[in-house]
Amino acid sequence: MDKVTNAKRAQILTAAVPYIKEYTDKYVVVKYGGNAMTDPELKKSVMQDLLLLNLVGVKVVLVHGGGPEINSALDKMQIESTFKDGLRVTDEPTMEVVQMVLAGKVNKGLVANIVELGGKAVGLCGIDGNMIKVHKKNADLGLVGEIDDIDTTLIETVISQGYIPVLSSIGVDENGVAYNINADTVAAKVAGALQAETMVAMTNIDGVMRDKDNPTSLIPQLSVAEAKQLKQEGIIAGGMIPKVDCCLEAIEAGAQKVFIINGEIPHAILIELLTNEGLGTMFVK
Repeated sequence: MDKVTNAKRAQILTAAVPYIKEYTDKYVVVKYGGNAMTDPELKKSVMQDLLLLNLVGVKVVLVHGGGPEINSALDKMQIESTFKDGLRVTDEPTMEVVQMVLAGKVNKGLVANIVELGGKAVGLCGIDGNMIKVHKKNADLGLVGEIDDIDTTLIETVISQGYIPVLSSIGVDENGVAYNINADTVAAKVAGALQAETMVAMTNIDGVMRDKDNPTSLIPQLSVAEAKQLKQEGIIAGGMIPKVDCCLEAIEAGAQKVFIINGEIPHAILIELLTNEGLGTMFVK
């Protein structure tokens, strides 16, 4: 390898130092989903990013959903999927599949991906340690949970031993009944409960646009008040509303800042957190 390439690498690493210092010993919650979860190369790049952050002393928490995997399993078992206001109506047979897929196949698969790269990870769901306490959101949705409380003890314990907690979006009520929860909401509430330095929401879009058809109209930074204003003006609309709401929820619950980034860009997490490039939209108080 030539001297120029080596010098360039050294330059990149030294440029990252101030950013690494900003996040060392701080919590970073990553909400993982979309195409970055299904494309093997993108998945590998995400796991490498998380591992690097973990190795430089960042307290990384990975929160995931698994909608496509759940749909596929329900189809195989010939259980029909119905949605209401973007949420899966979850009866008991559906919940059994959700728990099996999310807390089982998807969760342990992600743990294995991190371990394969030489990292240490532990798979958890909200039932473990009574971590995510919920009540029924409404009767029409069945076993879909509204979060009452997050106990972060188990997350903190796992991190203190050098592991990355990989958390699937399942909660439990006071009677020990398991509930399906929206993974964006889980990430937001966990980030708030940990008073995280940052939450990163990985999506299939670049961030908030002034004009959704113009990629150059990306808004790099929004305060909570500005985001609410853009919702009123209809600039934040449709499928962006729940994504932005979760970001605002995380800030209002105690996270310092939240990024929406495009998970289809390789190493998007490192580019956003450890360089001055900035890819997506950052939300601040």
